[in-house]
Amino acid sequence: MNIDKLIDDVAADVLRWRRYLHANPELSFQEAASADYIAEQLAALGPLSLQRPTPNSVVAELAGGRPGPCYALRADIDALPIQEESDEAFCSTRPGVMHACGHDAHSAMLLGAASVLCQLQSQLSGTVRFIFQHAEEVPPGGAQELVDLGVLDGVKMIFGLHVMPNFPTGSVALKEGVFSASSDNFDIMLQGKGGHGSMPQLCIDPVTIGAQVVTALQQIIARRLDPLHAPVLTVATFQAEGGYNVIPDSVRLAGTLRTHDHAVRERVPQLVEQTVAGITQASGASYQMRWTRGYTIGDNHPQACEIAREVIGDTLGTDALHEMSAPMFGSEDFSSYQRQVPGCFLFIGSGNEKIGATYGVHNPRFKLDEEVLQIGVKLHVGFIRRLLMA
Repeated sequence: MNIDKLIDDVAADVLRWRRYLHANPELSFQEAASADYIAEQLAALGPLSLQRPTPNSVVAELAGGRPGPCYALRADIDALPIQEESDEAFCSTRPGVMHACGHDAHSAMLLGAASVLCQLQSQLSGTVRFIFQHAEEVPPGGAQELVDLGVLDGVKMIFGLHVMPNFPTGSVALKEGVFSASSDNFDIMLQGKGGHGSMPQLCIDPVTIGAQVVTALQQIIARRLDPLHAPVLTVATFQAEGGYNVIPDSVRLAGTLRTHDHAVRERVPQLVEQTVAGITQASGASYQMRWTRGYTIGDNHPQACEIAREVIGDTLGTDALHEMSAPMFGSEDFSSYQRQVPGCFLFIGSGNEKIGATYGVHNPRFKLDEEVLQIGVKLHVGFIRRLLMA
């Protein structure tokens, strides 16, 4: 059976699936209609067993003609709270919701791979598990929920793809080892004593205290941590309800911590609390602090990376591979799967200046070169050919 022809034959369906999902986006933890649509397309393929571990996710399994190990392929399906400003003919029909991160393309690619592999069922020595995952964009994330529900039970290795307009179509970026950061958020409430702006001596000014905290937190990064393992600590919110002549009672600070080092991830919250406690105590103020744990560090397994390199070389040619020299500070809940089994997460180029596919992910003008859809199908199929048809 000519596998390249099978991939070519499914191209029109992949394009249709992607455009339907793009026009009908749903936010994290609200993807029931998207999951229903994906399940309908999978059911039409024939030999798949389907499960709905949550109402907004789908897991399909293809048992090969001969026994063997189980490998998983994952796509995410949720959209973002962004008003689309692209000029696509299949633009989002839902105000304020947009597939601005390519999850519609990821789902279509995996549907295409499922279609091809169903036709190769008799040649497979093992099982393929297709995971269409909800809520990648919002911690605690859909991946961890599915892991807790046993979606990786019996899985030997997992692969995932993500479109990336930073790279041209036809290229694939890979970072062995740590490739993405953990993401934890913090809220700090500084409690002072408000009053008239002309009489600050009668107040405990949380605004000036907050300004000291913001500056002091950066000293943690600059002077209390090894610069070779320095994280990103960002205060993104500074809220005070004062006026021109009103010193407020309280100030809220909020932000994020991103790191590639597990030990640093554990230590920084302690240092932040020490810093805030010292400043507020010296000023006669008080504080409350809350940390919200997000995604863990993404770590591509060497064995899975080597398989990916072979598949990229065989499918696209060795020149297509871009070995990333450093991890990104973005986070990805694919890392939840990688805590359980070896895995590899790849970035596939979707940028094309000629069609305006140059805006980054999470941008209202985001668009992708749809030529990347077939590349994604080829890679997914290539992983399984390498592992279950060798």
